[in-house]
Amino acid sequence: MKRLGDRALALVAALICALPIGVIALAVKLTSPGPVLYWSDRVGRRNGVFHMPKFRSMRVGAPAVATHLLTDPAQYLTPIGSWLRKTSLDELPQLWSIIRGDMSFVGPRPALFNQDDLIALRTEHGVHELMPGLTGWAQVNGRDELPIPEKVKLDAEYLRRRSFWFDLRILWLTLVKVLRRDGVAH
Repeated sequence: MKRLGDRALALVAALICALPIGVIALAVKLTSPGPVLYWSDRVGRRNGVFHMPKFRSMRVGAPAVATHLLTDPAQYLTPIGSWLRKTSLDELPQLWSIIRGDMSFVGPRPALFNQDDLIALRTEHGVHELMPGLTGWAQVNGRDELPIPEKVKLDAEYLRRRSFWFDLRILWLTLVKVLRRDGVAH
């Protein structure tokens, strides 16, 4: 049931956001050389790897690591990269991943393919069985500011508490966090 709801909501959201998506794509193209989308290898359900799109906020050639591991992430940002990240608009192309069935609206954020510590800890706690999400319980409780063990603790709590109403609560809290720009690293 959740899968069907995710797909329907993602299709509606994609239609509603078609104009903003087009404007953002044009802005990315006009402000820095390279592709509009950045496709990263992410770890999904049962630790399967899938390709997740984002609007490109980093310059071509930036290291493929979590932003918090970069010494000076600002040096890699495109002219509009910081704004895209602060507004979370770089995440809009992930509607495609939801439509495809690689992601859900709510679940643990998909790990980068090379975040071995996060992947191992999630597997140890059974979180790897969940479909990754556009947002999740860890995102509304700290987002980029959380250390990995705390993220996994919150992901495991989501695994135990997941329900339609809990997902609605997380979506509402996500909207509030995005509008306030809380917990965004860069």
